[in-house]
Amino acid sequence: MFDSILQNFFNALQWGSFYSLIALGYTLVYGVLRLINFAHGDIFMVGAYIAFFVATFLLGSAISPPMALALTVPLTMLLTAAVGVSIERIAYRPLRRKGANRLYVVITALMCGLILENGNLALLGASRKSFPQLLDKTVYALGPVSLTNQKVAVIVCTVLVFLFLQFVVTKTKIGMAMRAISYDKFAVPLMGIPLDTIIVFTFILGSSFAGLAGLLFALSYPVLDPYMGAMVGWKAFISAVVGGIGDIRGAFVGGFLLGFVEILVVAFFPSTYRELIAFTILLVILYKKPTGIFGVAGTTKI
Repeated sequence: MFDSILQNFFNALQWGSFYSLIALGYTLVYGVLRLINFAHGDIFMVGAYIAFFVATFLLGSAISPPMALALTVPLTMLLTAAVGVSIERIAYRPLRRKGANRLYVVITALMCGLILENGNLALLGASRKSFPQLLDKTVYALGPVSLTNQKVAVIVCTVLVFLFLQFVVTKTKIGMAMRAISYDKFAVPLMGIPLDTIIVFTFILGSSFAGLAGLLFALSYPVLDPYMGAMVGWKAFISAVVGGIGDIRGAFVGGFLLGFVEILVVAFFPSTYRELIAFTILLVILYKKPTGIFGVAGTTKI
């Protein structure tokens, strides 16, 4: 019994890592712009496909799998960041400059996600793609518990990304500018801070980490399809809300919390109960604390 719980603990760490990585992108954009970027889950899907094409190209160029992986990681993050910045430039920035109502921006974000999904479907077809093996699986035995090198890599990458974001947001000048925009984006340009540059930097961070999540997901579960980002993206968004959207610690903890609940439900109940029980627990958390675990209630002057 204890061995099973310990094994599921490590499985939950890996599963929650994917939610946390994507949730960090959601919370970063929301924290700066008060924009819920519903296309973020599909940017995760785009990242997985970009990793697929980059890895396939590199392996076809007679590059060894370890070297291909080392090159695929930065190229995937870079190209996925370009996709995120393009969406910001084409879809969100014109609305922001026209002072559009937040509702229209949310609808635009939903449409961007649908365009990414169906654009992928139209260009690449509905058939699933098998991600190439870039990393030989090594199993570590810790007594009755087994760990793979892929699982360890996913968990370590997520923790490093969280620490990096915390450092950027709290210890650097650009992080200070991001926090200033979240307080008052109209006063920030008056202080000489380039608003558009900071927003683009925010999308670069969020999208590149979604691309990294897509690559890590593809390494662990090597089957890609155009709708793979839909449900994962929604769950990551819910994780960010439960943790307290806009707070980096909240996104990090919320992702792992959802991962733990789902894995433990599957371990002790039929798998069909997973979403039902998991979301019921999360609903109870939000009922007790509507702002999320780390969220703080905001005030509005009238």
